[in-house]
Parts: sequence; structure tokens; C-alpha cells
Amino acid sequence: MKISIITVVWNGKKTIQNAIDSVLNQTYSNIEYIVIDGDSTDGTVSVVQNYGDRISKFISEPDKGIYDGLNKGVLLATGDVIAILHSDDLYANNKVVSKIVDQFNKDCNLDGVYGDLIYTSKDDINNIFRYWKSKDFNVKLLKQGWMPAHPTLFLRREVYDKFGIFDLNFKISADYDFMLRILNAGIKVKYFPGVLYKMRVGGASNKSIKSIFAKSIEDFKVLKKNNIGGLYPLIYKNLSKVVQFISRP
Repeated sequence: MKISIITVVWNGKKTIQNAIDSVLNQTYSNIEYIVIDGDSTDGTVSVVQNYGDRISKFISEPDKGIYDGLNKGVLLATGDVIAILHSDDLYANNKVVSKIVDQFNKDCNLDGVYGDLIYTSKDDINNIFRYWKSKDFNVKLLKQGWMPAHPTLFLRREVYDKFGIFDLNFKISADYDFMLRILNAGIKVKYFPGVLYKMRVGGASNKSIKSIFAKSIEDFKVLKKNNIGGLYPLIYKNLSKVVQFISRP
């Protein structure tokens, strides 16, 4: 089973090496690693190029933002399963991909596998202050504002073939739209009870009050577009994050 992992980066020189090493150090060997750069000017390109052919595919060109980059990566991917690792983040350990492959091998009908996510401080990945503890998925949970953590999700490529890629009309919430689109359609996903992913805080959706407000507006539009509801699931989606600050792995 080939696993395609996509990293999109723009001016991420400070963290891109951690992300790349996180993928290349995986014990599972059949990985296609795709890095899409948005025409960085801070030295990011040189860092990526230093890895040579250990990076399966590398593109550096102007784009329309992170979701445009992700779409490019998905269209380039040739793996049986596709995953996303953001340039600020890293996998929890070097056995993550191997554990995910085991889940797909145990059930050939699985469309996706996801797990838990921990948030760390921007400067210290060992400083954990928020824990996204997932659970078994039920489509009814979407109306309660809950879904699996998107960065932890490994999906068969057929899901993208059937349901499409990220909607560029959404600047912050295209991943939420994508998740609602596929999960509401009834794909079969499985929860793997373990931390798969470490995310640094300070991303586009949570770096300021203004960005949180902007994301909430987009989330509301996404909920309406996918016929999930509106204000009720949006409120519960944000309230559910409170629990993540008091949970621990």
C-alpha cells in the first residue's frame, strides 16, 4: 500500500525541516512525499531542495493559498491513501503511518482512519496545552458540531475521486467543508485511539480574535451549504473546544 503525504508551505523555513523529517523518519517505507511551495522567499525552497530525491515531488510556484496548494498535491498523488501534514506540524512518532496502514489492511472496506491530535506551543513542541480526544464517528455528531480532526485523517484516494477536492471559495474553512461533504455522504471511517499528530498553535484560523471570528462566519456558511444546520452546530463546535484544554493524552 502506497501512502501519499502532502505538505503545503509558504515562507516556512523555521518549521519545514521538522515536518519533512517527521515524514522521512517514518518506519513505513512505501511513502510518496509531496511538497508544494507557494513561491517562498525566505529560504524555504533551499531547505526542501537539500533533501534531494528523498522528496518524491516538489513544486514551487505562486498559488491562491493553502487549499490551492493542497489541491495541487492531491492531483499529483498516486498513493492508495492520501494524508496531509501541514508545514508547521509533525507526526507524533515514527510509527504513525505504519499503524494507520495496519488499520486499512485489517478492513479493506475502510475509506478513512483518524485519531487524536495534540496542540503545542509554537516554539516548543513538547509544551502541550490542548488535546483533541476523538471518538467513534456517527453522522449524527455533525449536527452537534463534532467531527474528527482533519489533519489526522488518512483517506483512500477514491474518496477524493468521488467527492472532489477543496472548495477555493472558502479561504479558512475549506477543510471543514470537505469534511462535512464526505462524512455526511456516509463514507466508512474508523477511529484509531492514539495521538497521531502534533499541531503548533498560531495557524490561520486561531492566531487572533479577528481570525477566529472570520472562521466562524465561514463555518456558518459551510454548515448551511452542506445542509447540516446553522447556529446550533456552530455554537456546539466552538464549545467542544473548551474540553480540549482540560483533557490530557
